Amino acid sequence: MKPLSSRLPDLTLLFVVLFTVAYYLLTHEGLYDLDDYFYARYAQQLASGTFRVVPDPQGLLHDPLKERWLIFGPVAGLYRLFGVNIISSTLWPLLATVGCAVVIWRRYRRREPVVAAAAMLLLGLHYFTLNLTNYLYPDNILMFWCLCCAMVLLHGRQMPRRPLAWGVGFALLNFAALLSKETIVYYLPFYVGVLGRDVWRGQNGRFWSAALLGGTVLVAGYLAFYQVFTHDALYRIHLIEHTNEFLKEGNFLLGNRAALLARVTYQPLAFLVGTGLGVALLLAVAAALGRRQHPPSDAGFWLALAASTLAFYWLGSTSLSQYNPITLLPRMTTPLLPPLCLAAGFGLRDFVRTGRGGGWLALGLLLCAGWLHNSLSILYGGLALYFGAAAGLAGFALLHPTAVGAAWCRPGTGAFAALAVVALAAMLAVRPVYFMQKPRVSAHFAQQRILRQHLAGPVRGVVFVDEFLLGNYDFSYGFRVPAGLRFRRYAAADSVQLVPGEPAWLLLNHATLTNDELTRKLIRYSAPDVLARFPRRQLVAQDGRVELYRVR
Repeated sequence: MKPLSSRLPDLTLLFVVLFTVAYYLLTHEGLYDLDDYFYARYAQQLASGTFRVVPDPQGLLHDPLKERWLIFGPVAGLYRLFGVNIISSTLWPLLATVGCAVVIWRRYRRREPVVAAAAMLLLGLHYFTLNLTNYLYPDNILMFWCLCCAMVLLHGRQMPRRPLAWGVGFALLNFAALLSKETIVYYLPFYVGVLGRDVWRGQNGRFWSAALLGGTVLVAGYLAFYQVFTHDALYRIHLIEHTNEFLKEGNFLLGNRAALLARVTYQPLAFLVGTGLGVALLLAVAAALGRRQHPPSDAGFWLALAASTLAFYWLGSTSLSQYNPITLLPRMTTPLLPPLCLAAGFGLRDFVRTGRGGGWLALGLLLCAGWLHNSLSILYGGLALYFGAAAGLAGFALLHPTAVGAAWCRPGTGAFAALAVVALAAMLAVRPVYFMQKPRVSAHFAQQRILRQHLAGPVRGVVFVDEFLLGNYDFSYGFRVPAGLRFRRYAAADSVQLVPGEPAWLLLNHATLTNDELTRKLIRYSAPDVLARFPRRQLVAQDGRVELYRVR
């Protein structure tokens, strides 16, 4: 295939960035759960100088989230710049997500333009990648560090100049990943394998010497830090083990032993296909099968990293003391996504070069669609239609090379590659666009406006709220709740004692009370149930689905 212009990856990067930002703004729902609330609270403490490194002196609070400094540390800086709000809280995950696309673009936009475009789309338009931009969770941030670590390992070993600097950079990036989330360990088997290969061949000695020495210094300093502040150099490991011990009743060995065989056999494959990663898996398999037909490239590196990371995710454990397989949740796959999507990019590159294998790809995608037979089948079915049609058109172009429009049908042309990238982008965008058009389910921003306009200082009194807001209402005030306000749950309305002259307020968020994720466990009542508790009420303000009443 003739070298493509850099316009294809450039336009793809622009599209992915704009699409990601649009999704972030149009679907943001505010705080999601306890984790993002805790990270935000630690960030505010760090920004205000009230953060304490030492653990709870009574040993009652065991929170491994507090040790992930590079999750809430950058957010603390954003709080100093923009104040405490949901946008400044989640800007860091958004930047990390966009940063992944930029790193891929920077590495491959000229040497492998189709790989760059395909990988950016598969990673950036993956629904759960986009979904995690909205929350202060560590997963997309870790994904950024994982991609950077792998890129430096690949590039640093290929560069004859400054191997010591690349080795130290590799150590620093892995340390940054460790300070974000412990699951950087997914990459450890691959690192050991590459190190062993290089030692066997007598290659890259200076790179590895610098990386190992730098890593040793960083880890020693890290352990010394914990020894000084907690009197336990392995405090973080013990903290994780304590968490596993606390949750062991629900793990696969104690509470769910009957499901263990399914978990370590077919369930991970069903899970990956069910999250939309079947496309990347099939294209990665195509890249593996086509490696011998093409000149040497980076495909082998990304395929090996994807395979080892997938094996770790499939069979690995969350604990050192007991075997408990990693939870099958989309956010737990973020270390897998960069190598898998890059390997898949090479698979698409091979197809647009030769036109071969399109029928097999179409068949595999149709099998995925039929297996799921749900809304996600649109992704698999649509791409199956493209690959089947593209394979047919490629055959037509070979038989009729002078036909009008044959360039769009002929493998090895820029037009054929562009058509493949457009088809991939169109199908991957369907699910995110659907959610971008749906009404928001939390009414977070309306609730924020009500709180700040009508329930801020010097207003005082008791505010009756739902259980979800009761757990994080201080976030709405930048963790500085006005001294005159007290927040209580609806059920406490009859037992709360008011000071003479003290008002009482009812804040009713209809969106929260009809949110399926909350009403299944946390909230067991409806808006009419709440209003029935407060027959004497006066509407003070309404913003969309959020209402504020004065009830006493």
